[in-house]
Amino acid sequence: MAPHPEPFFLTLGKGTLGRRFALHHAPHTWPALGLVVYVHPFAEEMNKSRRMAALHSRALAAAGYAVLQMDLLGCGDSSGDFGDATWDRWVDDVLQACHWLRQRHPAATAQPTLPLWLWGLRAGCLLAAEAAARIDEREVCRLLLWQPATAGNALLQQFLRLRVAGDMLGGNAKGVMAELRRQLASGETIEVAGYRMHPALAAGLDRSALRPPARPVHVEWLELDAGSGEEPALSPASARAVLQWQQAGCSVRAQVVRGPAFWQTTEIEESPELIVSTLAAVAGSGPASTAFIAAASGRAPCGMSA
Repeated sequence: MAPHPEPFFLTLGKGTLGRRFALHHAPHTWPALGLVVYVHPFAEEMNKSRRMAALHSRALAAAGYAVLQMDLLGCGDSSGDFGDATWDRWVDDVLQACHWLRQRHPAATAQPTLPLWLWGLRAGCLLAAEAAARIDEREVCRLLLWQPATAGNALLQQFLRLRVAGDMLGGNAKGVMAELRRQLASGETIEVAGYRMHPALAAGLDRSALRPPARPVHVEWLELDAGSGEEPALSPASARAVLQWQQAGCSVRAQVVRGPAFWQTTEIEESPELIVSTLAAVAGSGPASTAFIAAASGRAPCGMSA
C-alpha cells in the first residue's frame, strides 16, 4: 500500500510567525531517487492549483522521489497573515524547506549525483530561481518550472488590477493604480481582493525576474496550451528567457503540452498530460526506476483525489 502524505508543521523560528504547514510525500522506493521542493504560486493562484500540486506530488512519490509541499509565510495553513509576508522571507522559506528535506533523507543527500529539484509554478518559479542561486554549489540543484512567470512586475500589475476592477464597479477607479503604487512606495500596506500586501512583498515581486543563477543548472520548462488548433509553442517572452538561460550555460529543455490554465480557471481543473510529460522529462534527466518509467508512460496515479 502506498504511504499517505505526512502533514506537519515545520518550525522555522521563534514567535508567532515561525510555523509552516507542510506535507511530506515519502518515496515509494528506497532510497529516494532525488528530492523535490514545491514552491506554490501567488495569492489565489495557490488555491486554484492545490489539486494539481497534490496529484503531481503523489505521482513523483510513486516514481521514487521525496516531495515536500509547504505553505509559505502567511499562506494557506502556515502562521501569519498574507500581510506579514515579504519576498525575502519567502525565499528563505524555500531554502529552509530544502534544508529540512535534505535532513529527512540523508541517504539521498549522501549521494552527490542525486538531484534536489526546486519545482515552481508561476510566481513560484521566480522564488525557486532566487533560492537556487543561494544554494551551496556543491549541491546538485535542478529546476522544474511549470508555466513560469518571467518577470514579477507583470504579476504585480495583474494583482493590483483586481483592486482597480473593484473600484471601477464602485465608480471610483480614477487614478487607483497610481495611488496604490504611491502607497506601496511610501511603505504602506494595501488591501487587494481580500489580501493585505506588505510593501516589501510588492517591491520584491516587482523587481524579481527569471534570471539564471551564476552557476549553470539543468531546467525542465513546461507550459500549457488550452487550444486545439495549431501546434503549441512557447510564448515570445518564454522563448527569450529560455535563450537567455541557455546562453548563460544552463541546460534547458522546454515543451508545451495541451491542458487548461488550472491556476486561473473558475472551476478546479486537472491536466493529466502535464503530469505525464513532467514525469517523463524528470526521468530523462537523471536516474530512472521501473516505477518512474511506468509513471511516465501514463500509468501514474493521476486519478487520485487531492
